Amino acid sequence: MENQIMQVAEVQLIYKSKVKASLRPKITKSQDAFEVLKSTWNYETIEFVEEFKMLLLNRANRVLGIIDISLGGTAGTIADPKVIFAAAIKSNACGIILAHNHPSGNLNPSQADIDLTKKLKAGGQLLDIGVLDHIILTSEGFYSFTDEGLM
Repeated sequence: MENQIMQVAEVQLIYKSKVKASLRPKITKSQDAFEVLKSTWNYETIEFVEEFKMLLLNRANRVLGIIDISLGGTAGTIADPKVIFAAAIKSNACGIILAHNHPSGNLNPSQADIDLTKKLKAGGQLLDIGVLDHIILTSEGFYSFTDEGLM
């Protein structure tokens, strides 16, 4: 073992943006977040499969980026907290907004949605990353956890 050269992976933390900070959308209310999400959502599949995405925000609540977390089936998708916070940390986000769609068209959160949001909010507090909202989208509108007092 002494003669073997130790081989390990190099880890780099890099964030590159081609958009000037002043040109990034600013989120001041749930409607702003919904508009940004709506512009990137595939409305051809919104009533077919469930997707989970996340808005990454800087300290001024300007959008650093949008990341696709998962694509599921008709009844659900996986939102892995490790993937969510890895993306938030790598982009140096100060806040995040969670988002997923309900193919059924039902805007009300499930108990699983509520439990996941609480879990991620607690994780965000530990990492000093604000979980500012969780938005559920359908083809007809949106539901905001913050607006409904669930954050």
